[in-house]
Amino acid sequence: MQENVILITGGAKRVGAAICRKLHAGGANLMIHYRSSFKEAQSLQFELNQIRTNSVALVQADLLELNQLPILVDKTIAQFGKLNALINNASSFFSTTIGSITENAWDDLVGSNLKAPLFLSQAAAPYLVKQHGSIINIIDIHADRPLKDYVVYNLAKGGLVSLTKSLAVELAPEIRVNGVSPGPILWPETDAWANQTIRQDIINKTLLKRSGEPDDIAKTVYFMLADAPYITGQIITVDGGRSINL
Repeated sequence: MQENVILITGGAKRVGAAICRKLHAGGANLMIHYRSSFKEAQSLQFELNQIRTNSVALVQADLLELNQLPILVDKTIAQFGKLNALINNASSFFSTTIGSITENAWDDLVGSNLKAPLFLSQAAAPYLVKQHGSIINIIDIHADRPLKDYVVYNLAKGGLVSLTKSLAVELAPEIRVNGVSPGPILWPETDAWANQTIRQDIINKTLLKRSGEPDDIAKTVYFMLADAPYITGQIITVDGGRSINL
């Protein structure tokens, strides 16, 4: 990972920030994308650049605007001169119950979780080829185990699973493409998920009877980038055994 250059979307906070810290500790230089979390992004940049000067840069963009996606890649190349890995981490998450689904909700959820990863991967591919690089997509166990009342989110993440495997076929042998699929790691920042009974019920359905930590995802991403040269087209599930506990 030493001096690898990694572009990560939605890297300013939560799981994205944990991934950034882990990869940076391994020696990577980072281009951290954010949409509206400027303060968090600036704080993380300052923290990591205190450790290693000029190792982290920031780029702002709304991923729903496709014309901005190549700019993320161009700014990464201009800053660091190369690109070794792309991590599609940014994601919208909100409920869409049948009968209330709007086109705006579709555009937001499919746009952030599926459309942007596709077009950003396409923009990054010519540079990743030169480095025999990698793409990591952050998915969700609800791609395979649909979450009630989240129809559009579920299908967008399901599409991201298919995209991961399709890109692995299309971009081989020069670029590896894999996914990491979290289970209960961090609770969504909405009132609907503040209910302790709901949270405990989800935890009880894991085999390990506990929620995970953002660093569990970060360690898995690090493994896929640094220590898995013969793995491509795979989805690693990090969910405490939830997905096999029927």
